[in-house]
Amino acid sequence: MDGKRKIIYLDCFAGISGNMLLGALIDIGAPEELLRAELAKLPVTGYELSITRVDKGGISALYLDVQVDDSGHHHRNLADIVGIIDHSALTPAVKETSKRIFTRLAEVEARVHGVPIDEIHFHEVGAVDSIVDIIGVAWTLDYLGVEQIYASRLHVGSGFVKCCHGLIPVPAPATAELLRGIPFYQGDIAKELVTPTGAAVLATLGEGYGPMPDGFISSQIGYGAGTWELDIPNVLRLYLGEMPADAIQGQIEGQEDKAYLVVEANIDDQNPELYSYIMEKLFDAGALDVWLTPIIMKKGRPATKLSALLMEDCQAKIAEVILEETTSIGMRFYPVTRAVANREFIVVGLPWGDVKVKISSYRGKICNVAPEYEDCRKIAEELGLPLKVIQHLALKEAMSFC
Repeated sequence: MDGKRKIIYLDCFAGISGNMLLGALIDIGAPEELLRAELAKLPVTGYELSITRVDKGGISALYLDVQVDDSGHHHRNLADIVGIIDHSALTPAVKETSKRIFTRLAEVEARVHGVPIDEIHFHEVGAVDSIVDIIGVAWTLDYLGVEQIYASRLHVGSGFVKCCHGLIPVPAPATAELLRGIPFYQGDIAKELVTPTGAAVLATLGEGYGPMPDGFISSQIGYGAGTWELDIPNVLRLYLGEMPADAIQGQIEGQEDKAYLVVEANIDDQNPELYSYIMEKLFDAGALDVWLTPIIMKKGRPATKLSALLMEDCQAKIAEVILEETTSIGMRFYPVTRAVANREFIVVGLPWGDVKVKISSYRGKICNVAPEYEDCRKIAEELGLPLKVIQHLALKEAMSFC
């Protein structure tokens, strides 16, 4: 797939667990027979894997259940699980992904209980069912060639859940730790909808959270079923598709945790005709935004400040473009943080055609509703009406959805 990445987008309107994710991955094409053969490479016994198609609120989904007999119940620490993985015949990539997820879980459990990581016993997380879920997810992602994972805000549920320490509030402490930096909401369903295993996969492998990434085109949809019978379908909806390789996504809402820079160069001796070309070259080199500012330099000379927003890994390419394509002989970089609104698109129907509308929200509140310029322009030109009239009509129609 030249110029494109294969990604999955997880719609977690009913939460996420390890078996829900694994069921959804099988539903989009990971072969059950090969999965069973891979799991058989583990030095783990005492379980039976059941995969059945069920109906959840009218949605057909795959329910994956690991039934463990008495010999399969063990309290394992991280070293035990790493040993199981390392001594298996799994591929290096699957081993590495699995160990990363389990290590993230161990780190969180150690933080919650205030003990060193090597003293943590995973209890149910270290049981056979969770080993199967995590290693099964790692294998199916590798088999399907998935390069990145994105997810919606997570519906975690509410109320209390019973564990070996008694009743604890939802989300459970380990889950809450894993969800640091990941947007979630509780809703009014009194169940634990996000498990530590599901949270660990996203905390370890997730790239961004919010609506579907810009440029993502889905090709398949799968559903993995959860255990509960709820007022909503207890399923995880998984979209498999592609996204342009140069699309840059961070966490969609709130302050992002990626490292960003701004570069500036003051230029007073360059032909202004070149700026459009230079801006295009900077975007090609990975700039997220490029802008020009008129300034006055020493001795009262009018000049232009060339600025760009970029991620750290593009710094060398950006510097090369500025030095090669402008008359500047130097530039300055400084770190910045940014906050990005949650964005989603709807399509409204006008009598003369459809208009795409972008709805932006921040911390649960709508902050902007904007009809797409090109859609409105096309209708305005065809009808011979003012563009602002079409934009107003599209905005009025869109507000009924907000």
